[in-house]
Amino acid sequence: MADRRGVDVSEVMVVVLDRPRHEDGINAIREAGAGVQLIPDGDVSAALQAVTERARVDLLWGIGGTPEGVISAAAIKCVGGELVGRLWPRTDEERTLALEQDYDLDRQLTTADLIRSDNCFFAATGVTDGDVLQGVHFESAGHATTESLVMRARSGTVRRVYARHDRAKLAALQAEAAAESSASA
Repeated sequence: MADRRGVDVSEVMVVVLDRPRHEDGINAIREAGAGVQLIPDGDVSAALQAVTERARVDLLWGIGGTPEGVISAAAIKCVGGELVGRLWPRTDEERTLALEQDYDLDRQLTTADLIRSDNCFFAATGVTDGDVLQGVHFESAGHATTESLVMRARSGTVRRVYARHDRAKLAALQAEAAAESSASA
């Protein structure tokens, strides 16, 4: 990574989920001279940071969940980045099931392997404040604000949507929909 960026290894920042399974990798990253930022959760957000120029993150490393890997690949495909990973069964039972289904556990999977179409979309709305999105904020007068990220791979479009919601009107709409649903049942 340092060679690719043309910088010293000490300038590379690697984000890692703070899990016991990552201890050896964290030590190896630190011994190589790179910085490590430990996170308690939020590996999809960290993956987005790793492909965003304005973030101080260069790389997300570690073992995460398959759903998070596919969601991250969709987001990364939208911005033209790259993800490389492989399946990592957690138990012997998972390993056996994967092998029985002819999965190659040694194969490196790329963004293109996980997301085969350019007609791919990614959308996320912040719930709590984070490095990528603001969370829900409740304002006076019964309003709330949200920030969402909506992206499309085919066009390369990335949108940030800042929205203001009238909570009373939303509650009335929900009650109306619930009444209609129960009337038709």
